[in-house]
Amino acid sequence: MKSWALILCVALLSACAGAPKRTPPPQVFHDQLFQPPAAPIDTSRVFAVNARMRAYLHNEISNTQGKDVRRQLFDALYRKDQLQLEYDSAITRDAAQTFDARAGNCLSLAIMTAALARELNLVVQFQQIDVEESWSRAGTLYFAANHVNLTLGKPRVDRNPYSGGYNLDMSNALTVDFIPTSAKARENAKPLEEPTIIAMYLNNRAAEQLAAGRVDDAYWAARQSAEADPTFLNAYNTLGVIYLHAGHFAAAEQALRYAVSQSPDRTIFLSNLAQALEGQNKLDEADTLRARLALLEPNPPFHFFLLGQEAMRLGDYGRARRLFEREVQRAPDYHEFHFWLALAYYQLGNTGAADSQMALALANSTTRGDHDLYAGKLDSLRAHAARSAVK
Repeated sequence: MKSWALILCVALLSACAGAPKRTPPPQVFHDQLFQPPAAPIDTSRVFAVNARMRAYLHNEISNTQGKDVRRQLFDALYRKDQLQLEYDSAITRDAAQTFDARAGNCLSLAIMTAALARELNLVVQFQQIDVEESWSRAGTLYFAANHVNLTLGKPRVDRNPYSGGYNLDMSNALTVDFIPTSAKARENAKPLEEPTIIAMYLNNRAAEQLAAGRVDDAYWAARQSAEADPTFLNAYNTLGVIYLHAGHFAAAEQALRYAVSQSPDRTIFLSNLAQALEGQNKLDEADTLRARLALLEPNPPFHFFLLGQEAMRLGDYGRARRLFEREVQRAPDYHEFHFWLALAYYQLGNTGAADSQMALALANSTTRGDHDLYAGKLDSLRAHAARSAVK
């Protein structure tokens, strides 16, 4: 079974503020290979504020006399008796969709916050946070995610003479972050421009469309991402994966070669390029890339997990437990590792450890579907343990 690596949520390799503007290389687009999109993405709606958002701000935030609206908005994002936001990584929503659902992934929540803040005439600065990538998967697709947050500031008196806009007063800023990060990571944050955020949004939508089997829609969203910010290399990786999924290996090679030319040591790009070469029977070059990958990343993400799943199929539950434990050590917050470790413990007869790991899978789930799945499994496990105790 083939697998491909995508980059989701808020992954970023370049395209920070001040990056030179370019146009995408024309050879990475192959419109003739795909049907028109069923529903083109209107990027003008990403930060659009609807009537319900304005009513909320008027009634709950800006209508309070003598209070700092930044602090009011900041508190509303975190207090359970206010917006009551829920983290849900299933889909990337625009600002209005996120507000109406009161749920979204990290990028959706950041976009919604920025839209609300701008409606209040606050200064907003998106930032790239230097944290280790987290991985997840959906079928044969593997997703790597980095992180972005945003800072709310008051406009300074002195305007930027080049842009005509306000400069952000960082000494008086509030940082909004929906995922806990270290102080060091926040200190090393890099500013991002809005075109990059739009490109990230489109890249997420492309990956989500692909995961749902809507290959044509995925292509056009990835194309839009590359056009929104041509320096955002993840868009070319996503294009390459879409071509791979559709069996267009030469087109995949073109997009991925461009990404690798801009970031030669990016293992995700190299791995996908190797598959594009293998699909065209360019085995010598693919083997060279595989050897380089082995040096750069001897044990890639999910390495021990996949070995553990194979051990489970063979009935070697002790080995599976040890392999799953190694993945949990590397990524203690990923729900699926805890879930499979719970299954291994259950097969070994250790229902107490299985219960603990299933509870951790539930606690770390990031979608409502996963949460419901693990909750049901945990209930079943505890019911079985109760029946066994009675016997």
